[in-house]
Amino acid sequence: MTADGHAMIPADEHAPLAGLAHDSRGGISNVILGMILFIASEVMFFAGLFAVYFSTRAANKPWPPEEFKGVLNPLSLILVATVILIISSVTCQLAIRAIRRGDRRGFLRNIGMTFVLGIVFLVLQAYDYSLLFQEGLTLGSGPFGTTYFTLTGFHGAHVFGGVIMLGVILYRGMSGQFSAKHHDAVEAASLYWHFVDVVWIVLFSILYFL
Repeated sequence: MTADGHAMIPADEHAPLAGLAHDSRGGISNVILGMILFIASEVMFFAGLFAVYFSTRAANKPWPPEEFKGVLNPLSLILVATVILIISSVTCQLAIRAIRRGDRRGFLRNIGMTFVLGIVFLVLQAYDYSLLFQEGLTLGSGPFGTTYFTLTGFHGAHVFGGVIMLGVILYRGMSGQFSAKHHDAVEAASLYWHFVDVVWIVLFSILYFL
């Protein structure tokens, strides 16, 4: 009897169950919760790197070494890369706002811009590395070079991972997989990208201004 009654339920009544509304479930989705926990672990990872940097800096005077004074110029190409990364965080948030209101075209436009800006940042960072190499600053240039390239290198790896994530989101968005009611993956990706942006601002401030 139960089985027959269940079979009589129209198929369209089951459709909402296949894609519950983004805001109707209450609480927090598994996708976003997973990203928050992952970011929490990454915060501890970078906190450890910062601790190593400051302890190394305190044990090595002067900092930077005389031969590398002025090499890390905050008003150089790296400033352009920083501005680009900040702008990418803005376009990422605009993409979130667009998909929340069901504006798929605005979402694709802004997430596409975020994806491109992320790639541009990586290209500029790679070019900045080449300029530093010409100045004699390498990973083997004592504690100063080691800490600089370790910190910025790990951050660059995270940006690369974020770009891949954005590329997947862009592809899925172009396939019509996101809507105002189903976009948890977009929210999760945006949290990661904002985290990457904040970490770079802290890195840039510490390495180039302190």
